[in-house]
Amino acid sequence: MTTLHEDLRDDVRMLGECLGQTIAAHKGQEFFDKIETIRTLSKAGRSSGQPADEELLKTLSELDDDDLLPVARAFTQFLNLSNIAEEHHRVRRRSGVMDVCTSDSFCGLLGRLQQQGLSKKQLADTVKQMDVELVLTAHPTEVNRRTLIQKFDAITDCLQRIDRGEDLRHRLHELISQAWHTDAIRKQRPTPVDEAKWGFAVIENSLWEAVPVFLRQIDKQLFDATGEHLPLTHSPVRFASWMGGDRDGNPNVTSLVTEKVLLLSRWMAADLYLKDIDQLRSELSMNKCSSELRALVGDHPEPYRELLRDVRNRLRKTKHWATENLDGQPVDNQDIFSQSQQFLEPLQLIEKSLRSCGMEVIAGGLLSDVIRRVACFGMTLVNLDIRQNSDRHAEVFDELSGYYGMGRYTDWDEPTKQAFLLKELQEKRPLLPRDWQPSENVREVLDTCAVVAQEEPDSLGSYVISMASQPSDVLAVILLLQESGIQYNIRVAPLFETLDDLDNAEDCIRQLLDIPWYKAYTQGHQEVMIGYSDSSKDAGQLAAAWGQYRAQEALTRLCHQHDTHLTLFHGRGGTVGRGGGPSHTAILAQPPGSVAGSLRVTEQGEMIRFKFGVPEIAVRNLELYTSATLEATLAPAPEPKPEWRQLMDELSLSALQAYRSVVRTDPQFVPYFRAATPEQELAKLPLGSRPAKRKADGGVESLRAIPWIFAWTQIRLMLPAWLGSDVALQQVLDRGQFELVQAMRRDWPFFQSYIDMLEMVVSKADSNIAAYYEKRLVSEELSVLGADLRCRLENTVELVKKIKQQDELLQANPVIRQSIDVRNPYIDPLHFLQAELLHRDRNQPDERLEQALMITMAGISAGMRNTG
Repeated sequence: MTTLHEDLRDDVRMLGECLGQTIAAHKGQEFFDKIETIRTLSKAGRSSGQPADEELLKTLSELDDDDLLPVARAFTQFLNLSNIAEEHHRVRRRSGVMDVCTSDSFCGLLGRLQQQGLSKKQLADTVKQMDVELVLTAHPTEVNRRTLIQKFDAITDCLQRIDRGEDLRHRLHELISQAWHTDAIRKQRPTPVDEAKWGFAVIENSLWEAVPVFLRQIDKQLFDATGEHLPLTHSPVRFASWMGGDRDGNPNVTSLVTEKVLLLSRWMAADLYLKDIDQLRSELSMNKCSSELRALVGDHPEPYRELLRDVRNRLRKTKHWATENLDGQPVDNQDIFSQSQQFLEPLQLIEKSLRSCGMEVIAGGLLSDVIRRVACFGMTLVNLDIRQNSDRHAEVFDELSGYYGMGRYTDWDEPTKQAFLLKELQEKRPLLPRDWQPSENVREVLDTCAVVAQEEPDSLGSYVISMASQPSDVLAVILLLQESGIQYNIRVAPLFETLDDLDNAEDCIRQLLDIPWYKAYTQGHQEVMIGYSDSSKDAGQLAAAWGQYRAQEALTRLCHQHDTHLTLFHGRGGTVGRGGGPSHTAILAQPPGSVAGSLRVTEQGEMIRFKFGVPEIAVRNLELYTSATLEATLAPAPEPKPEWRQLMDELSLSALQAYRSVVRTDPQFVPYFRAATPEQELAKLPLGSRPAKRKADGGVESLRAIPWIFAWTQIRLMLPAWLGSDVALQQVLDRGQFELVQAMRRDWPFFQSYIDMLEMVVSKADSNIAAYYEKRLVSEELSVLGADLRCRLENTVELVKKIKQQDELLQANPVIRQSIDVRNPYIDPLHFLQAELLHRDRNQPDERLEQALMITMAGISAGMRNTG
């Protein structure tokens, strides 16, 4: 084991000892001894290949109700601390190679692309035009409370300082003690505004520092490779958000909430920039400046400070304006910064003056960092997307058509809807009658459109339409926004979610682009969102992945024919079952031509913190996004061969039929799912502002993709990620097509990525754990299905090993294999506790049991490194 691995073990040991001392001090030595006994038995069970060790189960079953919660908390807290140690270790490993041009670095990619014949100009021009937008979503998968996250950040800081030789063991112990004595689970669900504040906190605490470092790094490496700089006013990666804008199935996101979040984002941006400007004023004490700047400030001895004084005053007015409006006391927006360019102009003037006066070094310091921040974050930190279901827009036109005596809009056929909407889009008279009294639901849609219409274009991203399937779904939104008085053409992105909608996406967009009025509206840029979560839940992972690939291919080809730039918006989750996995691998696996320099991707819940919560890790992830987008643009994967396509069509169909035959057809499936998993108890966990189901009285079909994945992850069956693939892959191998599968895995990044993700998810699965849940919670009648599913999981494991030609899973990725193996003994007791708690709570509900149950959910999530 290397020294670096020893360092990680030392950190985990140190954090574990601090936690143990805290627990013993609080609960007594006898209780701590119980924890140690459970831990020892769990490790022994894993070593012997029998996680459900009888002695371990007996020890856990003998715990009284008062001990269940602290035992669950002890193992959960240790897993949280292990995550912190691993993240710190990743930073430590990177620190030694930050300035080294490795094969997977941005500069390494630039070198490889030049070797492939691409010119320096091609490289520089592509990077200068690149537009990657990471969309922070409000999906409720961040289990930990914000106050705990702040303590975890402080622990990370302690570890960094200890590495530098400071003696902070006492402070570390203090922080771990604070975390132990803090409620781990929220008592109430966060509001959408709380979620937005959490997103802003990630920017303030990490990305605000990381982005300038990342952009400096990219600029230097681009200049070294091509002789051209990245413009200060261009950031290849920017941020958007759904927090406070995603109202699809979330009645808590109202027009007032959206308006408040937009104001908060302006307040937060002004506050952060104020700190930058104050520091800049203290540094720019020079008296020599350009004649252009002098003409603005007059004969002032410190011209830069004088100009920045005005900038500071306008930022203060911007912050005051936002505060007053948030307090319900609107003030006018005179003399505030409402657009990024207004803020950039004086900064660019100072930068130009410093360079013209021979002070290039000063111009390239903090001032350049502030300009880079504006390029990335604008005046609102993030661009807020608006998302609403197409049914809610149709409801507006149902009531309108009824009011005008025109029948029912939703009864019209598609051509009639399109004709009506296009006629109204080109009418000069208003559509909405003055004396019309719409229903509450319709009024909310119209109020949201009014909020969007009055906002600056700089503050908004796209208007995303969930469950879009027809051109009228898009035209309806544009008409409603036009009626609300919007003064610019906001991007309207249909979201194709189900397999049928993905297959129909090309036809829908073709019909739209064939409409001259709509083609002019797009101004040569069409955005389409691809839904990963719901398509996987609808069709199974393999069929959904191939459906997504085909849809992207078709849309890319179509938009090229229409001379329209396509931006694909990938609605990925954190787990494989929701399209998750390593971002750079996923981007490189996209169809050739589909990236073309622009990309939007959702980042959700706990993945936001894992990827961007620590500045050094954030820099690395931003670099990976940039590198992958550049490579996918200039050196995309080859077109799949005809025989590969044919086999994927066959695999997809077999997998779809096998998946739906269980999930939709088997009468035992829904009862088994609800008995074996904590699906129904999950609704009690106050994770996010959004309900677990789209319809309160709906069944599994109305369950959102996140709790669907969450429930299967908790019992380690991981069913959504592999069900259907087992049958399809087995059939292919039975037909003697092993060599063809090997060629696809070797030469086609899409298929290679799919098999690698399948390997990853079955590595985290554990049929022994799932069997214990079943034994404790499921009736004998339903156990037949459970036994079949576990058998199929084991078969999937063997199939993956056979396809990858290896004896063990993750043979080529020993670091991840070791991480899973090290965590399992600490997750196992939480699984057995959870099953016991579910059994007790279902028979005799008790608030103490529910609290402990929530802690086990959080702990298993921490150990698995994802929830949904």
